[in-house]
Amino acid sequence: MKAVEYTEYGSPDVLRVVDVDRPEPGPDEVLIAVRAVSVNGSDWEGLTGRPAYARIGGLRRPRRHVLGSDVAGTVVAVGADVTTFAPGDDVYADLLDRLGCFAELVCAPARSCAPLPDGMSFVEASAVPQAGVIALRGIVDRGRVRAGQRVLVNGAGGGAGTYAVQLAVLAGAEVTAVDTAHKADHLRSLGAAHVLDHRVDDWTRTGPYDLVLDLACYRPVGAIARGVARGGTYLVVGGAARSVLQVLLLGPLVGLAGRKRLRVLAVPLGVRHVGPLVELLQTGAVRTVVDRTFPLEQTAEALRHHGSGRSVGKVVVTVDPA
Repeated sequence: MKAVEYTEYGSPDVLRVVDVDRPEPGPDEVLIAVRAVSVNGSDWEGLTGRPAYARIGGLRRPRRHVLGSDVAGTVVAVGADVTTFAPGDDVYADLLDRLGCFAELVCAPARSCAPLPDGMSFVEASAVPQAGVIALRGIVDRGRVRAGQRVLVNGAGGGAGTYAVQLAVLAGAEVTAVDTAHKADHLRSLGAAHVLDHRVDDWTRTGPYDLVLDLACYRPVGAIARGVARGGTYLVVGGAARSVLQVLLLGPLVGLAGRKRLRVLAVPLGVRHVGPLVELLQTGAVRTVVDRTFPLEQTAEALRHHGSGRSVGKVVVTVDPA
């Protein structure tokens, strides 16, 4: 089968389409014929080896040679102990703990898979897992957004950000979206009341906000606290390692004076956590934003487009069925 491999950290130029042996599922695994794989920030970090935490498990060279984790496809074989799926079933999964999805076939633990939601395409389903969990966790589970609150989403133009903006608007919040200027019209179309250009505007001076979901943290913790309202919450998911570490170590202390919760958001793994979002997608209350799709042979270009920061929503790699 074909797979997209890399053996050293670097730009998308280090990726190669190669022929590799067809994998065989273990007793508790299913073999999936890949139809769509969405590109995540974790793929970009794993490719470039930056920030530093992206090299855990492979300091000099990547330990796993095929990226890709949010996958949708069709089961073509099952292990001896699998009773929940059969060949021909359409499924989707989050395989962040093992990767390997930028390929024609991938093995996945049966417990990591779920049936493809009714009415959802392979492309849309592949876009949901990681981005959906982050948005649900940040806005609903931990953010607990309520009507009338002021909510800011930094990095709002990506996959998780576009979901987060819509979830906050649906809850009745006044949403400020932060990203690059060329995404402004699209973010307003999702319901954002205000849009800031991160290259010009300092969001920490435009608040204060009742909730900040920061998907691209690059500011010191003192400035972050300034942008959060008294009794408000700041949750960070990604960004510069130094800034995230500051929030982790100093956030609880810095936030004490104003009763502000400054925390790193813990995100669970697995499609079983995205059920509430899937229901909203099926009813049309929330929509998945897909910027572009690329064939498997152009995975390097898909990652390049994602890494440029110009994509709105998700970038997805598609694989034609054999």
